[in-house]
Amino acid sequence: MILVENVIGRRLRVNSIDAFGDKIQDKGKNISKYWKILGYMGLLGAFGIMAYYMVLGGWVMSYIISLMNNTLDISAPITKEVAKDFYDLHISNSPWEIMLYTFLFVVVNYIILAKGIIGGIERSVKYLMPLLFIFLIGMVIRNLTLPGAMEGVTFYLKPDFSKITPKLFIFVLGQVFFALSLGFGVLITLSSYLNKEENLIHTAVITGFTNTIIAVLCGFMIFPSLFTFGIEPNAGPTLVFQSLPIVFSHLWAGKFFAIVFFGLLLIAALTTSITIYEVIITALQEKLRMRRGKAIFVTLMGIFLLGNVPSILGDNLWKDFTIFGKSIFDAFDFVSGNILFMLTALGCAIFVGFVLKDDAKKELSPTPNSLFTTIWFNYVKFVVPVIILVIFISNM
Repeated sequence: MILVENVIGRRLRVNSIDAFGDKIQDKGKNISKYWKILGYMGLLGAFGIMAYYMVLGGWVMSYIISLMNNTLDISAPITKEVAKDFYDLHISNSPWEIMLYTFLFVVVNYIILAKGIIGGIERSVKYLMPLLFIFLIGMVIRNLTLPGAMEGVTFYLKPDFSKITPKLFIFVLGQVFFALSLGFGVLITLSSYLNKEENLIHTAVITGFTNTIIAVLCGFMIFPSLFTFGIEPNAGPTLVFQSLPIVFSHLWAGKFFAIVFFGLLLIAALTTSITIYEVIITALQEKLRMRRGKAIFVTLMGIFLLGNVPSILGDNLWKDFTIFGKSIFDAFDFVSGNILFMLTALGCAIFVGFVLKDDAKKELSPTPNSLFTTIWFNYVKFVVPVIILVIFISNM
């Protein structure tokens, strides 16, 4: 699927809507304008994820500042009750505080995006990703040297075959789509900046490998420390925002390592958010002929007011308002992740397999009839749509 979006994005080198267009009619193609619906769905998905994703960035900033000013004091071991009370007081029940931190995170994104693709995004990722990797390696080494760390490593690496079910595979595949930014126009938009000489296969391999190795290292960073201090390996916000502060409070120089850890989260969130914002910004620039500065402002402020603020208030002041029985925060997550991403990815696979056909193979490789290209194309055309449909139906 990485290659599917790479091919669609570089084919015409335009925004994620017009990438499904018919600008190659002079080559014999006659692509229906309705395929552009996929581009609009991707934009809606990008809006949906940023509506709540930026709020998570605000949470992380809140923890970093609280650790620095000792509002969250972990100089001595803390209990589960202390960690939970802090979370309830400063995250769940402090909408204006989180709104401020979320806005600050939006401002950081604005500064980077205002410098453009090369000066802003490329240069920022060029420095932020190595920094992320260095800090990550340091945290892994530190946690692997803790007493009892190997118990956590065993828990992490030793498979429990009783839990390997079809539902688990479906969940993992869905997580892969999210982790690789598939289905909401990011790779299509970024690929539009690639030149025709760029090796798409090489680029896709690097993307997949880097994503995987960082995810694996994160496991080595987290699980050893949990088992060292007898913390339950929960999932999601409970683990990151309630369990891990307890772990850091037991460590020598725990405050420093906690700030580094949440700094890692912030860097990871930033490298993701600026690329998702770019999907919408590029579309506004090319479709509505907006100046880049105006497109950035409209995108970031529009998502902040229409997405971030409702997501924050939906967990407290507006908690009685639900969509599909979910809070506003969870509804944005559900609709974007389980519906829009899946349907857009499905449409992309069908578009490549049944509309672009040989043009997709030619875009992918200078040897379109090679064994690899042929296998890839047939897999995308006949297998990928079935997989996505299974994931989609299972998530509903």
